[in-house]
Amino acid sequence: MNNNDLLLRLRYALDIKDTDIVKAFELGGLTVTKEEEKNMLKKITNQAEEKDEFEKNTYVKPINNQVFDSFLNGFIILKRGPQKNKPTEAPQLKSNQIRHINNLLLKKVKIALQLTSDDMLDIMAEAGAYPSKGELGAILRKEGHRNFKPCGDKYARNFLKGLTVCYRED
Repeated sequence: MNNNDLLLRLRYALDIKDTDIVKAFELGGLTVTKEEEKNMLKKITNQAEEKDEFEKNTYVKPINNQVFDSFLNGFIILKRGPQKNKPTEAPQLKSNQIRHINNLLLKKVKIALQLTSDDMLDIMAEAGAYPSKGELGAILRKEGHRNFKPCGDKYARNFLKGLTVCYRED
């Protein structure tokens, strides 16, 4: 999954409005207009190749890791408010420093929604994934730690699917 897919699925799972996405980017230190935000979530379609649309997975405006990290930082501030006695801007990582964006997604959504590890395990169980508490701890560790484990697309996808089941009432 690419960053556009992650943003689109997170937006759907938590029912985030366009204005809130733009505000989260702003709080994360980036200026994004509503039009740019819509282009980040809009797939390029070709009427002749509708069957291949799922495989192409291309968007009008691709998001790199640094932009997605800025959104997640702003999303934390949007949900929890700015920290007291701290600057409102979070330290920005360079895009080449962010290698495991799925790990970052799980960590920052956990912070933003004030979830415990047990809550995250319950959310993943709603989607049919059953990682152990140790596996989840390894995924949430800082990169470079001896027990760090990269989070695959399967866990990220199941976490977002579980969020959809838990947070959306259809």
